[in-house]
Amino acid sequence: MGKSAQSVGFLIFYIKKGVVKVIAFDYIKSDFNAAMKNDPAIPTGPRGFLEIVFCTPGFLAITCHRAIHFLHSTMHMPVLPRFLSLFVRWWTGIEIHPGATIGRGFFIDHGAGVVIGETTVIGDNVTLYQGVTLGGTGNEKGRKRHPTLESNVFVGSGAKILGPITIGENSRIGANSAVLKNVPKNSTVTGMRARIIKVDGKKVGACGSCMNPEEMWIKILRLEEELLLMRREIRKLKGEDERVKTDYPQSQVEVEILHKK
Repeated sequence: MGKSAQSVGFLIFYIKKGVVKVIAFDYIKSDFNAAMKNDPAIPTGPRGFLEIVFCTPGFLAITCHRAIHFLHSTMHMPVLPRFLSLFVRWWTGIEIHPGATIGRGFFIDHGAGVVIGETTVIGDNVTLYQGVTLGGTGNEKGRKRHPTLESNVFVGSGAKILGPITIGENSRIGANSAVLKNVPKNSTVTGMRARIIKVDGKKVGACGSCMNPEEMWIKILRLEEELLLMRREIRKLKGEDERVKTDYPQSQVEVEILHKK
């Protein structure tokens, strides 16, 4: 399979000032290897090679995009790249604007309904599932309108990442999440109004570095306990009976939560 993988790819040549330059050689090989690695439905051997090259929409779309992006961004050819991208969308169900910049080892699983905008920048070894949108919000000002995905990002099916934001490396975006703000590296993001639930493998609260609900509840109980003790001390200093009707006994659940940590 090593030799087969090396044979995958195409060479695009253009002459500039008498120098022949080769474009998009190892990118296609890395895309092929990513499909082989990430798609469990692909068998090994010659059959797997044929299925990726001829029957995998994500691989077909990114392979075509490599050539179309070259025509658009390097040759600055008008109209034709957009027309070719429309044909690829009809063929594969995946829409990638010719201006999108995509790194090595890119993989789209299933692919139907994926949309990648013009100023999107994608790092190496990024995986997208069906229905993902890397688009704009319509409120952007300036050249950059679409997101940047750093290396090793995973985006689940149906997720929407909108605007000129950055998704940090090694992050995971959950299915059907709507992401409108920057995501730090090594994060896990979920929800329709997407929130960060993990950073560097550790759970965080809904507001990023804030306490999670359980920690906040423990803090409240401890403050109530301190307030109760202060009231008793004040009454003791005043010579009043320590047993006061306004002292609320803690429930068993409160006691367990308070002394949990």
